[in-house]
Amino acid sequence: MATEYGQGYAHGDRPDLRGTGEADGRRRLPAGLRAPIEARTWKEFGYTLLSLPIGVMSFVFAVTMLSLGVGLLITFIGIPVLAGALAGCRGIGALERTRARGLLGLDVAAPEPLRPKGGGAMAVIGAVLKSGASWRHLLYSVLMLPWSLFSFVVTVAFWSYGWMMLTYPLWFWLFPLYGGQGGIQLYGDDGHRIYLDNPFEIGVTAATGLLITLATPWILRALTTVDRVMVQGLLGPSRLATRVVELESDRGVVVDTAAADLRRIERDLHDGAQARLVALAMDLGLAKEKLAEDPEAAARMVDEAHGEVKVALQELRDLARGIHPAVLTDRGLDAALSALAARCTVPVQVEVDLPSRPAAAIEGIAYFTVSELLQNISKHSRATQGAVDVWRSEDRLMLQVTDNGSGGADVMAGSGLTGLAERLDAVDGILVVDSPRGGPTTITAELPWRHA
Repeated sequence: MATEYGQGYAHGDRPDLRGTGEADGRRRLPAGLRAPIEARTWKEFGYTLLSLPIGVMSFVFAVTMLSLGVGLLITFIGIPVLAGALAGCRGIGALERTRARGLLGLDVAAPEPLRPKGGGAMAVIGAVLKSGASWRHLLYSVLMLPWSLFSFVVTVAFWSYGWMMLTYPLWFWLFPLYGGQGGIQLYGDDGHRIYLDNPFEIGVTAATGLLITLATPWILRALTTVDRVMVQGLLGPSRLATRVVELESDRGVVVDTAAADLRRIERDLHDGAQARLVALAMDLGLAKEKLAEDPEAAARMVDEAHGEVKVALQELRDLARGIHPAVLTDRGLDAALSALAARCTVPVQVEVDLPSRPAAAIEGIAYFTVSELLQNISKHSRATQGAVDVWRSEDRLMLQVTDNGSGGADVMAGSGLTGLAERLDAVDGILVVDSPRGGPTTITAELPWRHA
């Protein structure tokens, strides 16, 4: 593997923002006080304000076109009108995904594309009408209006009243005086009017406004969370389509991995055992020619060939172990991982606590995962000890490999850990790396538990 422990954070160090006073000041402000002036808050506020007019237009378009299409279904014209309504709603969805990406920071992939069966307008119309994504876009266009109206009213009310009350000490004197008093009339009739005009009342008003102003961003975030759910759930790809894409990607990873393994086996055979056996055949041929002329030289050559045979057998044995070790098939993970640990250059403690054996495929992936991680420890970690723990947690097989080395392993560095993570992902597994610079390193792998 190519992962270099101790270099994983070289390309991922975060810049130090403490060099600027502005960034430092924002860091020192608590989150509750910083929220009203954050760019995120103003972007979400702008998103909420824009949602109402867009919601009105979307609702009018969707309801009008849907009603027209359904009403004309008694004629042939209703079908293309209904398809046009759905196509228009897909266009609204594209606009909403762009708006959510720009103002909410929500990146939602486009839904699965239309796949007309055949050519012509009727094939396209049929694909639009059969697409579940089209109907989800229509539902979003209808639901957007009532929700955007609610969020608009709540946001504008809290935002305007909060800032108005917070800044009340600056403008209360602008109101006309009445009986020597000024300020907003809180309650009362012509005979008994009460104004917010003394220092205590003005201070309480400003304090209340401050609380409302500080609470508004969090209310706004709660409202936009619903928008995020609606955009992601109704305007993105369906779970089935996402799963199909994942399976296609996993299939590609499995095929590439199998091809790489075959190339590795071919290379090992060609450069190792095959080359040694060719040389052995030549040596035995020479020994056969010298057998009559120089028996002692022939005997020495046969003896050397015997040694070459032993080395070739060991290489073939190691190659077979790399494909699938016999000890794993015969005795399971405990014995197989103990054999791996014995060959590691660092003392490794192995603890396996499994009530039964998982499926052979999962067992093999677990074995090779630990094998590659132990190779990393041997080559790059500069550790003095390591540990391997294997256990079952509900329907998952858990592996954890730790060492006290220099750390810095990074799964995002495009190294061997990246390939290992892709292999695990192909079977719905997970690889988590915790390796701060300076160590220690803890790598946890999670695999689905499937009974043998």
